[in-house]
Amino acid sequence: MGETVYSWGHGRRYNDFPTYFRALFSERVQKVSIDAGFTCPNRDGSKGLGGCTYCNNKTFKPTYCNLENSVSSQVLKGIDFFARKYEAMKFLAYFQAYTNTYAPLDDLKRLYEEALEHPKIVGLVISTRPDAVSNELLDYLAELSRKVYVMVEFGLESHLDRTLESINRGHSFSESVWALEETAKRGINNCAHMIVGLPGESRDELLDQARTVSQLPVKNLKLHQLQIHHGTILARQYNENPERFHLYTAEEYIELVVDYLELLNPAIIVERFISQAPPDLLIAPKWGLKNFEFVAKVEKRLAERNTWQGRLFNE
Repeated sequence: MGETVYSWGHGRRYNDFPTYFRALFSERVQKVSIDAGFTCPNRDGSKGLGGCTYCNNKTFKPTYCNLENSVSSQVLKGIDFFARKYEAMKFLAYFQAYTNTYAPLDDLKRLYEEALEHPKIVGLVISTRPDAVSNELLDYLAELSRKVYVMVEFGLESHLDRTLESINRGHSFSESVWALEETAKRGINNCAHMIVGLPGESRDELLDQARTVSQLPVKNLKLHQLQIHHGTILARQYNENPERFHLYTAEEYIELVVDYLELLNPAIIVERFISQAPPDLLIAPKWGLKNFEFVAKVEKRLAERNTWQGRLFNE
């Protein structure tokens, strides 16, 4: 008997991002992170102050991202960092820190187009909030996406409004739905970013999240286990009331991810299951697993259970 080929066209038991990306580009493509000096509407007072309770941007910002460096300079430094490992490759400029659409449109155009000036940059990945994009901006990105790869990554974080309020997101889930629908109808690639295990969310509610996400025009999905980082409001809350938190063990989370995948629309491309923070910033949980090690464990568990992404979709 030959290998099972699933609806996404290959034999891996979930619709994985690396396979999709290799098929999309004929060569190795790597994201280069850029910090363009943005803030957020729930930091500067327009929606709130203090930012999201879990947020410490140092957990995902490479050392070459520095506000003293221009976008062009950060692109060059990022490309140089990866070029030492791989000679032939292209890059995506990843506007990652804070809310990367939170500025006047003319300023955004200047920053995005500055990044695209480098001949090895073949597209943009723009991390933002669903309440920080306008029709005008999306029309511009739709036009841009006809020339280069454009992905807009939305921090949805939860499908429950009570959770969004408790983590000080400053937007509702209906705004998330609007943002996904508006990007999809313009043909712009989108990505939904969800944090799994936020305080007060039950396992059943997290599986319901998979069903909810599956009904939306989501192209890519990033899952991120709840982590408590030093220097955050969440760290203080965890210290004061640890009983409010259920921090999954790696084994529990693997099982939850497999259950989540079974319910997930098979058309959705899964970009990642976990996030890694620098050890000196991480309070808990400390699994000691790298991304590729976690993926291997999920794939092993999918095989052991003889299941796959979407097996229970629409059932």
